[in-house]
Amino acid sequence: MADNRVTRAGRHSYNTKSARIRTIRTPGGKYAAQKIKKTTKGPRCSDCKTALPGIKHLKSSAYKNSKKRERTVSRAYGGATCANCVKMRIVRAFLLEEQKAVKKLLAERASKK
Repeated sequence: MADNRVTRAGRHSYNTKSARIRTIRTPGGKYAAQKIKKTTKGPRCSDCKTALPGIKHLKSSAYKNSKKRERTVSRAYGGATCANCVKMRIVRAFLLEEQKAVKKLLAERASKK
């Protein structure tokens, strides 16, 4: 097996969370250290805290350089809330309005009697 020991790039030689490396083999046959970027949890739903599908997990600073279509989805509460929570909000609002209408109708019937 080939010798895959590499010298770390950068100032310190410790294998910390921010200084992880992967040993790769270059086309010239040498081994080099490739820095591994930290991954983020990505945007979360404001209600149920699940990861939002359709939106890339980027660093906060990287979102400003990305296109608007990559930061959101085309729906009400697009980049903030998941589809199920939006659906639940709509249904809840509709049922509340229906309940108000039924109460009003029953009040009218009671006043007629």
